[in-house]
Amino acid sequence: MLRTAEAVSVGHPDKICDQISDAILDACLKDDPNSRVAIETMGGHGIISITGELTTSTYVNMRKIAQEVYKDCGYDENIGVNVNVVEQSPEIGAGVDKEGAGDQGIMVGYACNETPEMLPLEVVLSRKLAKAMGRHDGKSQVTVENGKVVKVLTSLCTSGDLSDVTLEETMKNEILPHFDGSWEELQKAWMQNPNGQWTIGGFAADTGLTGRKLAVDNYGPNIPVGGGCFSGKDATKVDRSAAYMARRIACDYLKKRNAKEVYVHIAYAIGVAEPLMAVVDIDGTQEKIEGYDLRPKAIIEFLGLKKPQFRETAKYGHFGNGFTWDK
Repeated sequence: MLRTAEAVSVGHPDKICDQISDAILDACLKDDPNSRVAIETMGGHGIISITGELTTSTYVNMRKIAQEVYKDCGYDENIGVNVNVVEQSPEIGAGVDKEGAGDQGIMVGYACNETPEMLPLEVVLSRKLAKAMGRHDGKSQVTVENGKVVKVLTSLCTSGDLSDVTLEETMKNEILPHFDGSWEELQKAWMQNPNGQWTIGGFAADTGLTGRKLAVDNYGPNIPVGGGCFSGKDATKVDRSAAYMARRIACDYLKKRNAKEVYVHIAYAIGVAEPLMAVVDIDGTQEKIEGYDLRPKAIIEFLGLKKPQFRETAKYGHFGNGFTWDK
């Protein structure tokens, strides 16, 4: 059975935007854990635009945060920042004040016994290659067949200082053990920059947008995606909090049932605390989820989602990186 997954580096335009949105969220939560945040970022060709809704008791310099994140992602040039942010809609706020969900949605959680990260092998390996690209624009892709790597694709922008790039070491240390052949044979299966020379990357070459890498942020293209994106949203948005809880439940059931594969589905209505549906599929058999408080407020408390921690989730996937909801 063939499966393929991709990942992107921290310097990829979409990932820069995800990190800016989550860095703003973290800054709000640092001084006001009850901040209501829904921040979207778009960047491209010399301009970063930040828009959305924010209700908080603290002051956050969004322009400075955006510029600092941009530099931290490997870009030294000055960039302009436009900010257009308003307070949260009072109608949405009223529902959340009653401890209801901030929106409707169906969240999917997943875990499998294929890797120590409880994620599909192709997802784990593609992320490791993305990390090996350092602070540069880049994308990776890994194809596996019956648990063995058969094809690897990396596209890396080669401008600037490449001393932080460790692709060859990662190929030897992380990919080769899953490849049925020699290093020389793996090199033949490794496609590097198939479109030729790539020296113009980031916002100089392409636009970025918060939430555009949903499959990368979740479990890869072979697992269903339920709700919307995570980045820039505080945990009253069940797109984020319930998705994290669904992952935690999937991990719990995987371990306690010694299962091969677990899917979790949780559905909410806006303004209502209790989910409309909460089921777990364990190796093909569905059950109702029991023993968990799935109200948004309870999830936030259980997983500790009021503290700054979210820019890290925006870098290399929200699951499988040792967060509270992965254990």
